[in-house]
Amino acid sequence: QVPLVESGGGSVQAGGSLRLSCAPSGNISRRSCMAWFRQAPGKEREGVASIYTSGDSTRYADSVLGRFAISQDNAKNTVHLQMNSLKPEDSGMYYCAARPALAGSASCRAFDGYVLWGQGTQVTVSS
Repeated sequence: QVPLVESGGGSVQAGGSLRLSCAPSGNISRRSCMAWFRQAPGKEREGVASIYTSGDSTRYADSVLGRFAISQDNAKNTVHLQMNSLKPEDSGMYYCAARPALAGSASCRAFDGYVLWGQGTQVTVSS
């Protein structure tokens, strides 16, 4: 069973928007970091955005700052990534990930230590 399930990917023209969603298939700690990563063909996976689930602390990669927004719906135990003003270089497979936040929000400052992953959802932005 995949621990995290992503949805919402697709194809869009440059300047358009997409909203990705991620829901755990089981229970995860209330004190967790949840993040979105992406990987384009031939490139390394990179962290895009993260959120501390017991607060509203967020962190973004410089390349998406001001265009992407990560949020959580506590009632539905779901994390969203709103992506606006999309560019062709935003294309890739987007993965949801989670890790325990042993040090609280400080655990979410770096895009490392993630132990639960989804299977990914494809985002394609055409010029």
